[in-house]
Amino acid sequence: MYNHHQSSLFPTLILFLSLTLLSATPPPQNQQQEDSPINRFQQYLRINTAHPNPDYTSAVTFLKTQAHSIGLQTQTLEFTPNKPLLLVTWPGSNPTLPSILLNSHIDSVPAEPSKWSHHPFSAVRTPDGKIFARGAQDDKCIGVQYLEAIKTLKNEFSFEPIRTVHISYVPDEEIGGLDGMAKFVKAKEFEELNVGFVLDEGQASTSNEFRVFYADRSPWNLVIRALGTPGHGSRMFDNSAMENLMKSIEVITKFRGNQFDVVKAGLAANSEVISVNPVYLKAGIPSPTGFVMNMQPSEAEAGFDIRLTPMTDLDLLKKRIAEEWAPATMNMTYQITEKGPLRDYMGQPLVTPTNDSNPWWSVFKQAVTAAGGKLAKPEILPSTTDARFMRQMGIPSLGFSPMKNTPILLHDHNEFLKDTVYLEGIKVYESIIKYLSSFEEASR
Repeated sequence: MYNHHQSSLFPTLILFLSLTLLSATPPPQNQQQEDSPINRFQQYLRINTAHPNPDYTSAVTFLKTQAHSIGLQTQTLEFTPNKPLLLVTWPGSNPTLPSILLNSHIDSVPAEPSKWSHHPFSAVRTPDGKIFARGAQDDKCIGVQYLEAIKTLKNEFSFEPIRTVHISYVPDEEIGGLDGMAKFVKAKEFEELNVGFVLDEGQASTSNEFRVFYADRSPWNLVIRALGTPGHGSRMFDNSAMENLMKSIEVITKFRGNQFDVVKAGLAANSEVISVNPVYLKAGIPSPTGFVMNMQPSEAEAGFDIRLTPMTDLDLLKKRIAEEWAPATMNMTYQITEKGPLRDYMGQPLVTPTNDSNPWWSVFKQAVTAAGGKLAKPEILPSTTDARFMRQMGIPSLGFSPMKNTPILLHDHNEFLKDTVYLEGIKVYESIIKYLSSFEEASR
């Protein structure tokens, strides 16, 4: 119930509340701390760019805002509708020199929130400094670290590059890159960049050394189908569909085992052998309660994920598949889907030299050392990145993500990156960008 006595108290109450709110407002320095490299990283991680419906629009808007805030040029390209590619440019003093390209993909793989200790798009930062989010390692970290490094070089050191530095933020890497980097490298906009050297994503290192990758393995999808005469479940006869497919799987499993034995014996890294992994098996005649158990099917099918090393003899492997894994004499057919390039424009393996024949390698190595880091022995990446499309064009490309003493959690539940590791990575990129963009001798 309202009365005159209560109304006389309102001015005093309002003044008290106003003073209380003012005293609770963080001082300016706290507000500045909130607008920090870690905070900006968390903002990017909170944009859900996971397949099957990545929010590319919000991500590109965020990245453009960050780039403009430090005086960088931007251009949005779209080679496929609703799949934008953002190009950020820091002009060099000598634009006739081949440029540097720093690449990062915007998209990420799906995440199952129920399997995470924190929601995968909340970017929670725990008291021990772990930032949990899908994309924390793969690879939103490097996408923002590039910008943070350039921001420091420009604002704190007044550094000016000799070579032009570009950053490309591409769509669809996680589903093959065919509507992203694959189209970009063949466009006139890419040709006009005159790219001389590329840095793309790498992987975390569990040791005190940074990992660097000079090649990727290339994926093939192999589907094998077997046909046979259907028959009663009680009969035993030759060349049934399931019998032939099982024989095929047995031969493939033996090949896989031989490759894996080399790895287990320490004679090669996992990325230096051909991996073959079964991913599905389809056969049988469905029934309301499962499958018809007293009838042998006339068709059977199996799918395999194959990863090829850069030095794999492709003709020899295709011959093995045709003659041993899926021979036509056993009523078998097969289909190979090559997921991206296997050789460069000159027919050579997609490999970037990590020796004196590649002057970029020496400069990159010096930059990491100058930042206080140490490189592990160069590796072939076990998986696949967009770097293969640049290598196909004959452009030296290295995979590198400055994360050391960090568990490898790409595509895993509870993917995280520690704040100290993230901040150290910015410092590493400051050195790398400075060294690469100041290097004048190399040309394509």
